[in-house]
Amino acid sequence: MNIATYIEHTNLSATLTIRDIDQLVEEAKQYSFFGVCVPPFWVKRAQREIGTADIKLITVAGFPLGYSMTETKLDEIKRAIDNGADEIDVVWNLTSFKTGIPWTKIEIAKCGKLTHDHHKLLKVIIETAYLSDEEITTASKLCADAGADFVKTSTGFAPSGAKVEHIRLMRTAVPATVRIKASGGIKTYEQIVAMIDAGADRIGTSSAVKIIESTKTQTQQHE
Repeated sequence: MNIATYIEHTNLSATLTIRDIDQLVEEAKQYSFFGVCVPPFWVKRAQREIGTADIKLITVAGFPLGYSMTETKLDEIKRAIDNGADEIDVVWNLTSFKTGIPWTKIEIAKCGKLTHDHHKLLKVIIETAYLSDEEITTASKLCADAGADFVKTSTGFAPSGAKVEHIRLMRTAVPATVRIKASGGIKTYEQIVAMIDAGADRIGTSSAVKIIESTKTQTQQHE
């Protein structure tokens, strides 16, 4: 399996520098990753470094806790798109969802409309670490109904990340037209394959190069 085509090569570290952004893009070119995921501040730089390469540029909004005002998220999304982002991973309002108020769905719909008006894609991060199985199913359906292109597991900042059983729940909950992104704590080739087999369409990981290189090493050892 060519896992590189599933991978969003990610660096959302609080301490990254411009060199890390440039390295991320260079590695994405070298290993033919699907895309790179960078903080909003570095979108413009990443776009410049990508140039004409066939690499999608992904960034985040409302990250990492999701409880900023909807207007703030919309402004982040618009600025990210203006700076060259192809896809937006927005953290949904978990506190609104846990409270049970309808604004959760309204906010996602607003983010989706803005993103789609600019012919870009919206992923919604539901942060599965804080949800029960029943809540994961409900959350996934809500995101799909509100117009999300993807439902995504995690920010990578919660106590736990993507789990195969959660991917299966999400896949069952949403129609085939809505895709699934697994992210958070994915560090091995075996994890990636398991996530894809469970229904993930995209993988977000900061360990992509290590995974590819270790896979190459294992293959060479068996030849």
